Amino acid sequence: MDHRTYVGLDVHASSIKACGFDLDTGTLFDKTFAYNPDAVLDWCLSLPGPVLAVYEAGPTGFGLARLFSEHSVDLIVAAPSKLLPKPGDRVKTDRKDAMHLAELARSGLITAVTVPTVEQEQARDLFRCREDAQLDFKAAAQRLGHYLLRWGHQMPGAGWNKSRLDKLAKLQFDSLTAQVVFGDYLAVVEQAFRRKAELDEQIRIEAVKEPWCRVVDALSCLRGVSTLTGFALATEIGNWSRLDARTIGSYLGLVPSEFSSGQTRSQGGITKTGNPHVRRLLVEAAWFHAKPYQPARSPSLQLAWSKVPGPVNVKADAANRRLYHQWTRFKVRKKRPVVANTAVARQLAGFCHDLAMMV
Repeated sequence: MDHRTYVGLDVHASSIKACGFDLDTGTLFDKTFAYNPDAVLDWCLSLPGPVLAVYEAGPTGFGLARLFSEHSVDLIVAAPSKLLPKPGDRVKTDRKDAMHLAELARSGLITAVTVPTVEQEQARDLFRCREDAQLDFKAAAQRLGHYLLRWGHQMPGAGWNKSRLDKLAKLQFDSLTAQVVFGDYLAVVEQAFRRKAELDEQIRIEAVKEPWCRVVDALSCLRGVSTLTGFALATEIGNWSRLDARTIGSYLGLVPSEFSSGQTRSQGGITKTGNPHVRRLLVEAAWFHAKPYQPARSPSLQLAWSKVPGPVNVKADAANRRLYHQWTRFKVRKKRPVVANTAVARQLAGFCHDLAMMV
Protein backbone atom coordinates (compact mmCIF):
# COMPACT_ATOMS: atom_id res chain seq x y z
CA MET A 1 0.00 0.00 0.00
CA ASP A 2 1.21 3.52 -0.82
CA HIS A 3 1.04 5.76 2.23
CA ARG A 4 0.62 9.50 2.21
CA THR A 5 1.62 10.36 5.79
CA TYR A 6 4.55 8.84 7.66
CA VAL A 7 4.71 9.21 11.44
CA GLY A 8 7.57 8.37 13.78
CA LEU A 9 6.79 7.77 17.45
CA ASP A 10 9.46 8.09 20.13
CA VAL A 11 7.78 6.14 22.93
CA HIS A 12 8.82 6.50 26.58
CA ALA A 13 7.30 5.33 29.84
CA SER A 14 5.66 8.71 30.55
CA SER A 15 5.52 10.42 27.15
CA ILE A 16 5.21 9.85 23.41
CA LYS A 17 6.74 12.25 20.90
CA ALA A 18 5.10 12.09 17.46
CA CYS A 19 6.57 13.63 14.32
CA GLY A 20 5.64 13.07 10.72
CA PHE A 21 5.13 14.55 7.28
CA ASP A 22 2.59 14.58 4.50
CA LEU A 23 4.29 13.24 1.38
CA ASP A 24 1.99 15.15 -0.99
CA THR A 25 2.10 18.62 0.55
CA GLY A 26 5.32 18.42 2.60
CA THR A 27 3.45 19.50 5.74
CA LEU A 28 5.25 18.58 8.96
CA PHE A 29 3.38 17.31 12.01
CA ASP A 30 4.69 17.54 15.56
CA LYS A 31 2.90 16.70 18.80
CA THR A 32 3.81 15.53 22.30
CA PHE A 33 1.53 13.26 24.34
CA ALA A 34 1.53 11.87 27.81
CA TYR A 35 1.67 8.07 27.59
CA ASN A 36 -1.82 7.71 26.12
CA PRO A 37 -2.04 5.30 23.16
CA ASP A 38 -5.69 6.20 22.51
CA ALA A 39 -4.80 9.87 22.08
CA VAL A 40 -1.96 8.99 19.69
CA LEU A 41 -4.31 6.81 17.65
CA ASP A 42 -6.94 9.56 17.42
CA TRP A 43 -4.26 12.03 16.29
CA CYS A 44 -2.96 9.65 13.61
CA LEU A 45 -6.52 9.08 12.36
CA SER A 46 -6.90 12.84 11.93
CA LEU A 47 -3.92 13.05 9.57
CA PRO A 48 -4.20 12.73 5.77
CA GLY A 49 -4.36 9.02 5.02
CA PRO A 50 -3.27 6.37 4.44
CA VAL A 51 -0.96 6.70 7.48
CA LEU A 52 2.06 4.57 8.35
CA ALA A 53 3.39 4.90 11.91
CA VAL A 54 6.55 3.38 13.35
CA TYR A 55 8.14 3.08 16.78
CA GLU A 56 11.06 1.14 18.22
CA ALA A 57 10.56 -2.11 20.09
CA GLY A 58 11.29 -1.58 23.76
CA PRO A 59 10.12 -1.98 27.34
CA THR A 60 6.73 -0.38 26.63
CA GLY A 61 5.73 -3.57 24.80
CA PHE A 62 3.30 -4.07 21.95
CA GLY A 63 0.11 -2.50 23.32
CA LEU A 64 0.38 0.45 20.93
CA ALA A 65 0.85 -1.87 17.93
CA ARG A 66 -2.16 -4.00 18.89
CA LEU A 67 -4.34 -0.90 19.35
CA PHE A 68 -3.43 0.44 15.89
CA SER A 69 -4.05 -2.99 14.37
CA GLU A 70 -7.55 -3.14 15.87
CA HIS A 71 -8.40 0.13 14.10
CA SER A 72 -6.74 -0.88 10.80
CA VAL A 73 -4.01 1.76 11.00
CA ASP A 74 -0.67 0.57 9.63
CA LEU A 75 2.11 0.52 12.24
CA ILE A 76 5.57 -1.02 12.20
CA VAL A 77 7.50 -1.98 15.31
CA ALA A 78 11.13 -1.42 14.35
CA ALA A 79 14.04 -3.60 15.44
CA PRO A 80 16.36 -1.13 17.27
CA SER A 81 19.52 -3.01 16.32
CA LYS A 82 18.69 -2.65 12.61
CA LEU A 83 18.03 1.09 12.55
CA LEU A 84 20.43 3.12 10.42
CA PRO A 85 22.08 5.96 12.39
CA LYS A 86 22.80 9.37 10.93
CA PRO A 87 26.61 9.60 10.51
CA GLY A 88 28.13 12.62 12.20
CA ASP A 89 24.96 13.56 14.10
CA ARG A 90 25.84 14.66 17.63
CA VAL A 91 22.45 16.06 18.67
CA LYS A 92 19.86 13.63 20.01
CA THR A 93 16.35 14.73 20.92
CA ASP A 94 12.99 12.97 21.02
CA ARG A 95 11.79 15.05 18.07
CA LYS A 96 14.81 14.15 15.93
CA ASP A 97 14.47 10.48 16.82
CA ALA A 98 10.78 10.46 15.87
CA MET A 99 11.42 12.26 12.58
CA HIS A 100 14.29 9.91 11.78
CA LEU A 101 11.93 6.95 12.20
CA ALA A 102 9.42 8.56 9.86
CA GLU A 103 12.11 9.17 7.23
CA LEU A 104 13.35 5.57 7.45
CA ALA A 105 9.79 4.31 7.11
CA ARG A 106 9.32 6.44 3.97
CA SER A 107 12.54 5.00 2.51
CA GLY A 108 11.56 1.41 3.34
CA LEU A 109 14.60 0.98 5.56
CA ILE A 110 12.79 -0.30 8.66
CA THR A 111 13.33 -3.91 9.73
CA ALA A 112 10.13 -4.86 11.52
CA VAL A 113 9.86 -7.23 14.47
CA THR A 114 6.99 -9.68 14.64
CA VAL A 115 4.29 -8.56 17.04
CA PRO A 116 3.32 -11.56 19.20
CA THR A 117 -0.23 -12.36 20.14
CA VAL A 118 -1.32 -11.65 23.70
CA GLU A 119 -1.39 -15.41 24.37
CA GLN A 120 2.12 -15.88 22.99
CA GLU A 121 3.54 -12.94 24.94
CA GLN A 122 2.02 -14.19 28.20
CA ALA A 123 3.42 -17.68 27.66
CA ARG A 124 6.81 -16.21 26.79
CA ASP A 125 6.74 -14.12 29.96
CA LEU A 126 6.12 -17.31 31.94
CA PHE A 127 9.28 -18.90 30.57
CA ARG A 128 11.35 -15.75 31.10
CA CYS A 129 10.05 -15.49 34.66
CA ARG A 130 11.27 -19.05 35.21
CA GLU A 131 14.63 -18.13 33.71
CA ASP A 132 14.91 -15.19 36.13
CA ALA A 133 13.98 -17.52 38.99
CA GLN A 134 16.77 -19.88 37.93
CA LEU A 135 19.31 -17.04 37.98
CA ASP A 136 18.10 -15.90 41.41
CA PHE A 137 18.34 -19.44 42.74
CA LYS A 138 21.84 -19.91 41.33
CA ALA A 139 23.03 -16.65 42.92
CA ALA A 140 21.47 -17.52 46.30
CA ALA A 141 22.96 -21.02 46.23
CA GLN A 142 26.42 -19.64 45.47
CA ARG A 143 26.23 -17.19 48.36
CA LEU A 144 25.21 -19.99 50.72
CA GLY A 145 27.96 -22.29 49.44
CA HIS A 146 30.61 -19.61 49.84
CA TYR A 147 29.45 -18.88 53.38
CA LEU A 148 29.65 -22.56 54.35
CA LEU A 149 33.10 -22.85 52.80
CA ARG A 150 34.41 -19.88 54.79
CA TRP A 151 33.42 -21.61 58.04
CA GLY A 152 34.74 -25.04 57.14
CA HIS A 153 31.49 -26.75 56.11
CA GLN A 154 30.90 -28.77 52.96
CA MET A 155 27.68 -28.72 50.97
CA PRO A 156 25.90 -32.02 51.76
CA GLY A 157 24.70 -34.40 49.04
CA ALA A 158 24.88 -34.01 45.30
CA GLY A 159 22.57 -31.70 43.38
CA TRP A 160 19.88 -29.39 44.67
CA ASN A 161 16.88 -31.35 45.91
CA LYS A 162 14.70 -31.68 49.00
CA SER A 163 17.17 -34.08 50.62
CA ARG A 164 19.98 -31.51 50.47
CA LEU A 165 17.72 -28.78 51.87
CA ASP A 166 16.69 -31.05 54.78
CA LYS A 167 20.32 -31.77 55.61
CA LEU A 168 21.19 -28.08 55.48
CA ALA A 169 18.32 -27.26 57.82
CA LYS A 170 19.90 -29.50 60.49
CA LEU A 171 23.29 -27.79 60.29
CA GLN A 172 24.29 -26.00 63.50
CA PHE A 173 26.90 -23.29 64.14
CA ASP A 174 28.61 -22.57 67.47
CA SER A 175 27.92 -18.85 67.31
CA LEU A 176 24.41 -17.41 67.40
CA THR A 177 25.45 -14.71 64.95
CA ALA A 178 26.77 -17.28 62.48
CA GLN A 179 23.57 -19.31 62.87
CA VAL A 180 21.42 -16.26 62.11
CA VAL A 181 23.43 -15.44 58.97
CA PHE A 182 23.30 -19.05 57.83
CA GLY A 183 19.55 -19.22 58.46
CA ASP A 184 18.95 -16.12 56.37
CA TYR A 185 21.03 -17.43 53.44
CA LEU A 186 19.26 -20.79 53.66
CA ALA A 187 15.81 -19.19 53.75
CA VAL A 188 16.54 -17.30 50.53
CA VAL A 189 17.71 -20.52 48.85
CA GLU A 190 14.61 -22.42 49.98
CA GLN A 191 12.34 -19.66 48.74
CA ALA A 192 14.09 -19.52 45.35
CA PHE A 193 13.97 -23.33 45.10
CA ARG A 194 10.21 -23.38 45.73
CA ARG A 195 9.63 -20.52 43.32
CA LYS A 196 11.51 -22.31 40.55
CA ALA A 197 9.64 -25.57 41.21
CA GLU A 198 6.26 -23.80 41.10
CA LEU A 199 7.10 -22.15 37.78
CA ASP A 200 8.29 -25.48 36.37
CA GLU A 201 4.95 -27.01 37.29
CA GLN A 202 3.06 -24.13 35.70
CA ILE A 203 5.05 -24.56 32.49
CA ARG A 204 4.22 -28.26 32.44
CA ILE A 205 0.55 -27.35 32.73
CA GLU A 206 0.72 -24.78 29.92
CA ALA A 207 2.82 -27.00 27.64
CA VAL A 208 0.00 -29.53 27.20
CA LYS A 209 -2.46 -26.85 26.04
CA GLU A 210 -3.09 -25.48 22.58
CA PRO A 211 -1.41 -23.98 20.65
CA TRP A 212 1.85 -25.18 22.22
CA CYS A 213 1.30 -28.89 22.84
CA ARG A 214 1.91 -30.25 19.32
CA VAL A 215 5.10 -28.25 18.79
CA VAL A 216 6.39 -29.11 22.29
CA ASP A 217 5.71 -32.83 21.72
CA ALA A 218 7.51 -32.75 18.36
CA LEU A 219 10.56 -30.89 19.66
CA SER A 220 10.79 -33.22 22.69
CA CYS A 221 11.64 -36.03 20.26
CA LEU A 222 15.11 -34.50 19.91
CA ARG A 223 17.80 -35.27 22.45
CA GLY A 224 18.45 -32.45 24.89
CA VAL A 225 15.02 -30.87 24.36
CA SER A 226 12.89 -31.26 27.47
CA THR A 227 9.33 -30.00 27.97
CA LEU A 228 10.75 -26.76 29.37
CA THR A 229 13.06 -26.24 26.39
CA GLY A 230 10.36 -27.20 23.89
CA PHE A 231 7.89 -24.79 25.48
CA ALA A 232 10.48 -22.01 25.44
CA LEU A 233 11.29 -22.58 21.77
CA ALA A 234 7.60 -22.69 20.84
CA THR A 235 6.74 -19.47 22.67
CA GLU A 236 9.86 -17.49 21.80
CA ILE A 237 9.73 -18.19 18.06
CA GLY A 238 5.95 -18.37 17.75
CA ASN A 239 5.29 -18.40 14.01
CA TRP A 240 7.83 -20.85 12.60
CA SER A 241 6.66 -20.32 9.01
CA ARG A 242 8.34 -16.88 8.87
CA LEU A 243 11.70 -18.70 8.94
CA ASP A 244 13.19 -21.70 7.19
CA ALA A 245 15.81 -24.28 8.09
CA ARG A 246 18.52 -22.24 6.36
CA THR A 247 17.76 -18.82 7.85
CA ILE A 248 16.91 -19.79 11.43
CA GLY A 249 20.63 -20.10 12.27
CA SER A 250 21.34 -16.51 11.26
CA TYR A 251 18.11 -15.34 12.92
CA LEU A 252 19.38 -16.75 16.22
CA GLY A 253 22.93 -15.47 15.81
CA LEU A 254 24.49 -18.92 15.42
CA VAL A 255 26.39 -18.16 12.21
CA PRO A 256 29.99 -16.85 12.01
CA SER A 257 30.59 -13.14 11.82
CA GLU A 258 32.54 -11.97 8.80
CA PHE A 259 34.86 -9.06 8.05
CA SER A 260 35.80 -9.24 4.40
CA SER A 261 37.08 -6.63 1.98
CA GLY A 262 38.62 -6.96 -1.46
CA GLN A 263 40.56 -10.20 -1.67
CA THR A 264 40.60 -10.68 2.11
CA ARG A 265 37.97 -12.84 3.78
CA SER A 266 37.98 -13.16 7.56
CA GLN A 267 35.43 -14.96 9.73
CA GLY A 268 35.11 -14.56 13.48
CA GLY A 269 32.94 -15.85 16.27
CA ILE A 270 29.19 -16.22 15.95
CA THR A 271 27.19 -13.02 15.54
CA LYS A 272 25.05 -13.54 18.70
CA THR A 273 22.25 -11.50 17.20
CA GLY A 274 18.59 -12.36 17.57
CA ASN A 275 16.92 -14.07 20.50
CA PRO A 276 19.49 -14.84 23.25
CA HIS A 277 17.09 -17.09 25.19
CA VAL A 278 16.58 -19.51 22.28
CA ARG A 279 20.28 -19.44 21.40
CA ARG A 280 21.29 -20.41 24.94
CA LEU A 281 18.77 -23.26 25.06
CA LEU A 282 19.94 -24.70 21.74
CA VAL A 283 23.61 -24.50 22.74
CA GLU A 284 22.82 -26.33 25.99
CA ALA A 285 20.77 -28.97 24.16
CA ALA A 286 23.53 -29.55 21.59
CA TRP A 287 25.88 -30.92 24.28
CA PHE A 288 23.58 -33.95 24.71
CA HIS A 289 24.35 -35.05 21.14
CA ALA A 290 28.02 -35.61 21.97
CA LYS A 291 27.05 -38.83 23.80
CA PRO A 292 26.44 -42.10 21.90
CA TYR A 293 22.94 -42.26 20.47
CA GLN A 294 21.04 -45.23 21.93
CA PRO A 295 17.30 -44.51 21.66
CA ALA A 296 16.27 -47.94 22.95
CA ARG A 297 17.90 -47.08 26.30
CA SER A 298 16.20 -43.70 26.64
CA PRO A 299 12.75 -43.91 28.29
CA SER A 300 12.24 -40.17 27.82
CA LEU A 301 12.74 -40.43 24.06
CA GLN A 302 10.48 -43.45 23.82
CA LEU A 303 7.76 -41.60 25.71
CA ALA A 304 8.14 -38.52 23.51
CA TRP A 305 7.97 -40.60 20.33
CA SER A 306 4.76 -42.26 21.50
CA LYS A 307 2.98 -38.87 21.49
CA VAL A 308 3.67 -37.87 17.88
CA PRO A 309 2.82 -39.25 14.41
CA GLY A 310 5.13 -41.75 12.72
CA PRO A 311 6.70 -39.31 10.20
CA VAL A 312 7.75 -37.03 13.07
CA ASN A 313 9.41 -40.02 14.78
CA VAL A 314 11.32 -40.88 11.62
CA LYS A 315 12.47 -37.29 11.14
CA ALA A 316 13.50 -36.91 14.79
CA ASP A 317 15.42 -40.19 14.76
CA ALA A 318 17.28 -39.15 11.60
CA ALA A 319 18.05 -35.76 13.17
CA ASN A 320 19.44 -37.34 16.34
CA ARG A 321 21.64 -39.67 14.31
CA ARG A 322 22.85 -36.84 12.08
CA LEU A 323 23.75 -34.61 15.03
CA TYR A 324 25.64 -37.38 16.83
CA HIS A 325 27.48 -38.21 13.59
CA GLN A 326 28.38 -34.52 13.24
CA TRP A 327 29.78 -34.46 16.78
CA THR A 328 31.82 -37.58 16.01
CA ARG A 329 33.32 -35.97 12.91
CA PHE A 330 34.30 -32.88 14.89
CA LYS A 331 36.00 -35.04 17.53
CA VAL A 332 38.00 -36.89 14.86
CA ARG A 333 39.10 -33.55 13.42
CA LYS A 334 40.02 -32.41 16.97
CA LYS A 335 37.76 -29.41 16.81
CA ARG A 336 37.50 -27.37 19.99
CA PRO A 337 34.43 -28.68 21.84
CA VAL A 338 32.89 -25.22 22.22
CA VAL A 339 33.21 -24.52 18.49
CA ALA A 340 31.89 -27.96 17.59
CA ASN A 341 28.92 -27.61 19.92
CA THR A 342 27.94 -24.26 18.41
CA ALA A 343 27.99 -25.79 14.92
CA VAL A 344 25.79 -28.66 16.15
CA ALA A 345 23.43 -26.14 17.80
CA ARG A 346 23.04 -24.39 14.43
CA GLN A 347 22.03 -27.68 12.80
CA LEU A 348 19.76 -28.48 15.74
CA ALA A 349 17.91 -25.21 15.13
CA GLY A 350 17.21 -26.31 11.57
CA PHE A 351 15.85 -29.67 12.70
CA CYS A 352 13.67 -27.95 15.31
CA HIS A 353 12.21 -25.83 12.52
CA ASP A 354 11.53 -28.90 10.36
CA LEU A 355 9.72 -30.75 13.17
CA ALA A 356 7.69 -27.70 14.18
CA MET A 357 6.53 -27.21 10.59
CA MET A 358 5.53 -30.88 10.32
CA VAL A 359 2.94 -30.48 13.09
